[in-house]
Amino acid sequence: MRAVPDPSLLSNLRAAARELPVSGIVEMMKYGHGRENLIPLWAGEGDVVTPEFIREEAARSLREGETFYTYQRGIPELREALARYHARLYGGAFDPERFYVTASGMHAIVIAFAMVLNAGEEIIIPSPCWPNAGAAAEAAGAKPVFVEMEFGEKGFCLDLAKIASRITSRTRAIFINSPANPTGWVAQRDELKEVFALARSRGLWIVADETYGRFHWRGEGLAPSFHDIMDPEDRIIFVNTFSKNWAMTGWRIGWVEAHPSLGQVIENLIQASTSGVAVFLQRAAVVALEEGEEFVAAQIERARRGREIVSAALRATGRVIESPPDGAFYSFFSVEGENDSRALAFRMIDEIGVGPAPGTAFGPGGEAFVRLCFSRSPDSLCEAASRIANWLKP
Repeated sequence: MRAVPDPSLLSNLRAAARELPVSGIVEMMKYGHGRENLIPLWAGEGDVVTPEFIREEAARSLREGETFYTYQRGIPELREALARYHARLYGGAFDPERFYVTASGMHAIVIAFAMVLNAGEEIIIPSPCWPNAGAAAEAAGAKPVFVEMEFGEKGFCLDLAKIASRITSRTRAIFINSPANPTGWVAQRDELKEVFALARSRGLWIVADETYGRFHWRGEGLAPSFHDIMDPEDRIIFVNTFSKNWAMTGWRIGWVEAHPSLGQVIENLIQASTSGVAVFLQRAAVVALEEGEEFVAAQIERARRGREIVSAALRATGRVIESPPDGAFYSFFSVEGENDSRALAFRMIDEIGVGPAPGTAFGPGGEAFVRLCFSRSPDSLCEAASRIANWLKP
């Protein structure tokens, strides 16, 4: 039985915590959980189990008794592996002292925001966006300022003039997620330069979430990155996770990348929040980085195929407005005649057994859209697409 909220207790909580919004994604997951024959496409994860070679390394570490406290910044082996991984992706040399292991990508965002935001200050967030970023700012007592992206035939795009117009004396940072969840927008190199120039001119931090950088459908290889244009002393903090590339969503391990001069501050924040990440998780993460390239390539190709299946099926209905995403692994679409995406998502669960995330979960500009994750098996996506197509027939 669900407990009835006690107003007298709630009223004595910190307002920033009490007033955090319910996750619209989690709402759908709870509503549809356990339903027979339901295809769950609401969360940002695939249906592939973490590879055995990664799981076995964690098990080995546990068998050998690595169950004690460890380095707050992360074990040296993992920080060195992260440096090598970034060097392979972006070229050049990376200092292991730039990397700090966190208890998930979400924890990395919390750490980054704790570093740059005081209570009452503001952070610019292009929207629609992953809701946890705004919630993390609110939990810190800061204010997320959502700047609505433009939507047209080529999908979502960033209006830098609109971002500049929303900067005030209280603005401390700009949050850029590219490739973006849920829109699939990918910032091109020139756009990143423009964002950086704006941030530099106003003395702002950039918090860069490049979680989906390897899931890039426009052109070959990696999505453009701030790594391509930054100077070592720039005010930028990267947040990332092992969840997507290596199918490790349930492991809750990620990282912050920042200038080494910030290391003691980051260490202190980790100590004050989680006191470090379990060693056996970190051992598994090392193996993921060092031996997981074949698996990551397979993940990317699987998502590429999923994008083709979902986009083709949706467009064929004649009732869907969708621009195939340039990056990440989500289809973000609207249905002609349907303006309440939350109600639409509930109906999709009830009537056709497909579980989406409603666009209302993703902030201003998302209200008319629905998000589906296509990092799934082709068979399940074909079935989901067929159900949607038949359901939307006139």
